[in-house]
Amino acid sequence: MKKLILCAALGAMVMAPAAFAEEHVIEMRNMGSDRQSMVFEPAYLEVEPGDTVTFVNAMGVHNAQTIDGMLPEGVEGFVGDMNSDISFTASEEGLYGIKCMPHYGMGMVALIKVGDGEAPNLETAASVRHPGRARIRMADLLEQAAADPDVGS
Repeated sequence: MKKLILCAALGAMVMAPAAFAEEHVIEMRNMGSDRQSMVFEPAYLEVEPGDTVTFVNAMGVHNAQTIDGMLPEGVEGFVGDMNSDISFTASEEGLYGIKCMPHYGMGMVALIKVGDGEAPNLETAASVRHPGRARIRMADLLEQAAADPDVGS
């Protein structure tokens, strides 16, 4: 009986992190609530390792895919199909840059910060060049990530 209780307790401890993982939704939209065109909403999101993020095509012709150079070391990127939802599980701490390929130059970008404190790939992510309006929007998103109140605590 003791072995059974011990096995159940160990199993619960192993499964506990998965039980606390959260699911987040980012909508791909032609027009945001702030009346800006071609947006991910929210464009900036903070999550924990193990959380799942789903990109939902709320309106328009969009996809979600990672931006080269804007992923934590060892994380494999993804490319979502046009007009389809896509989910990924945040596996490593750091910044994950996301774009809608057909509207990238129009500024359709998002930034997901995984974990607390300073992102280990902040400097690398900030060095990536973006076309057109994406450059301005991503700079704003990177400022939010760098201004994280957990940094330095």
